[in-house]
Amino acid sequence: MTSDADPLPSEAFYEYTAIVEIATSPNGERVAFVATESDEGEDERRRSVFVAPTDGSEEPYRLTRASDAGSPQWSPDGAKLAITAAREQDTELAVESSDADEEDAADGNGDDGDGDDGSGEDDGPKSQVWVFDLVRGGDARQVTDRSEGVTGFDWGPDGDRIVVAAPDSTDEEEEYEEQVDDDGPIEIERLQHKVNGSGWTDTVTTYLFVVDIESRETTRLDRANDGEMGSRRPLAPAWSPDGDRIAFTAYLGENPDDTMALDLYTIRPDGTGRERLTHADRRLQAPTWSPNGDRIAFVGGDPTNWYIPSEVFVADPDTGEDHSVSASLDRTVAWGGGPEWIDDTSLVAVCADEGNSSPVRLDANEDDPTWLAPWQGNDRAVRALDVSDDGERVTLVVSDPSAADVYALDIDEFGTDDGESGADRSSTTDDPLTRVTAANEDLLDEGQIPDFERVTWENTDGIEIEGLAYLPSGFDPDDGEPHPIIASVHGGPMSYDAPAFGFDTPYWTSRGYVVLRPNYRGSTSYGREFSERLRGTRGEKEVDDVVSGVDHLVERGWVDDDRAFLTGFSYGGITTAATVTATDRFAAAAAEHGIYDFYSVFGTDDNHNWHEDEFGLPWENVETYRELSSLTDVGNVDTPLLVTAGERDWRCPPTQAEQLHVSLKKQGVDSKLVIYQDEHHNIGDPDRAIHRIEALTDWFDAHDPATE
Repeated sequence: MTSDADPLPSEAFYEYTAIVEIATSPNGERVAFVATESDEGEDERRRSVFVAPTDGSEEPYRLTRASDAGSPQWSPDGAKLAITAAREQDTELAVESSDADEEDAADGNGDDGDGDDGSGEDDGPKSQVWVFDLVRGGDARQVTDRSEGVTGFDWGPDGDRIVVAAPDSTDEEEEYEEQVDDDGPIEIERLQHKVNGSGWTDTVTTYLFVVDIESRETTRLDRANDGEMGSRRPLAPAWSPDGDRIAFTAYLGENPDDTMALDLYTIRPDGTGRERLTHADRRLQAPTWSPNGDRIAFVGGDPTNWYIPSEVFVADPDTGEDHSVSASLDRTVAWGGGPEWIDDTSLVAVCADEGNSSPVRLDANEDDPTWLAPWQGNDRAVRALDVSDDGERVTLVVSDPSAADVYALDIDEFGTDDGESGADRSSTTDDPLTRVTAANEDLLDEGQIPDFERVTWENTDGIEIEGLAYLPSGFDPDDGEPHPIIASVHGGPMSYDAPAFGFDTPYWTSRGYVVLRPNYRGSTSYGREFSERLRGTRGEKEVDDVVSGVDHLVERGWVDDDRAFLTGFSYGGITTAATVTATDRFAAAAAEHGIYDFYSVFGTDDNHNWHEDEFGLPWENVETYRELSSLTDVGNVDTPLLVTAGERDWRCPPTQAEQLHVSLKKQGVDSKLVIYQDEHHNIGDPDRAIHRIEALTDWFDAHDPATE
């Protein structure tokens, strides 16, 4: 039997909160976190910063409300909290600017009185660094005033200075920006001519700046980035504990647009003594110093082949040597998963393992990892982790099908599972977590919370595939009542599904659907061999994995053979389109924000390096590109297909959706095209997110054989 609770209404999305970032105070007593919330009146999703005690004794306290905020970082003494926020200019700075303008006018250097300051169209405030004094209280104080905002920052160990990464235009570049703002022509000579979510690229260089917190006096470190164009890859500055060096990532070779490789550098705070620490072709991110400042840990991955698991490396600035401390896991570091130093010889990171995200302890001296958290079980994932400066307290974002919240525990309470895979954990040990937040406590009624089960099946090649099955509340597999199913395919493909709380799943399960999220070949939490099976191919292996998963649940009697539906976003959209060209298995499908003609998309999206690595260049491998494209076989499609796209999506351009839709309509196939205006690759505004889930569900309902 299943629950008779009312379905989750789509309007409940306005109440849905997602926790996306955390930062533990130096002494471990407090945690700052960023929550994404909906402003129904303004139709916006906004990021707000909260602070809460890690012992769970008090409700979280809201620090920001009116504008997007993020990247919380505690000062070394824990008295201040710095964030990035796109807010209206600080009153104190505005007064200072006004005084400066009056002085300029007195010197004859003011404007010419025509009321035009030459700044072009006002597109709102840029993201700046703001600092809250949590001892004295009051609103945040604006510390930076960069014309194009900041892309990253870190505290100096003295707490008196920060280092920020920010674009800095030349006079000529400012003139060009004004030209573009005034609807003038866009002129680009760069290879990477566009980036999803950012727009057309320019030549503006991102530099490091050292900023005095009190006076706001700023020093640009010219040598930190004297060859990198644009701001696609922030410099990720990290200040050493002794204050003598600043680590950052950059590519300072020729043609940075034709590689995703980065190297690790350090530089003195006065801008001298730049040193290069790595000399390998890697994608680098998240550099972090050991407590004694002797070493730097970072995440490194292959810059071209993203199917290869990324690893945690430890570098010695004195010798310039580095080594992996996680290679033996054969598991990739989870997005946002670390590393975090516990002490001078050990670290903790979150790695992707068997359809889950789990913490692992790493030895800084050798590749000898140990899986942690035997209490985690198979039905919840660790989505973020942060360790206090004293190495004693940890905060985490833990997600399961019913909720995703901030938790805390002492480092010695983590426990170990003797190296067993995360998917084999039985969660038989006591749970040591202290719950800090209850972000969506009132969102779901008890009867709307999905049941959850991991399922495995063999595809037609005899390879075992795992998927996550979300079931209607109270689901009874033995009651003989098959349910409709939605197979929801993750993007990437270098990604994976782990137990997670979101809005789509309970929306569908509360309406009686079984939701299957298959971790098809190409998914990155099952090791390099499993992931690389998809490299250089499209539309065959992953299609088999998805279809055989649905068939498996039909055989088990869980779902109705005739009421199977398919959807996927991004690479999931690619898989959806490929599936309907290969089989009529599904009653209806929805391809969201995908690519359907790899030949024509080359150069119109922002992923030319990825396509070239997997398939070569299109004019040299015409047949390969055609064979990979679902549009080549669109004449085989009979399945009713909803096709969606973002109007300004430059990861999977909307022209791809247009081609697919028109090709289907020409053949008389039932198709509908939905374009979300002003949206990039992801859908942001709440009204559009609500429209999306309703549009998908209405499409499936309209083509459900059980619907009268």
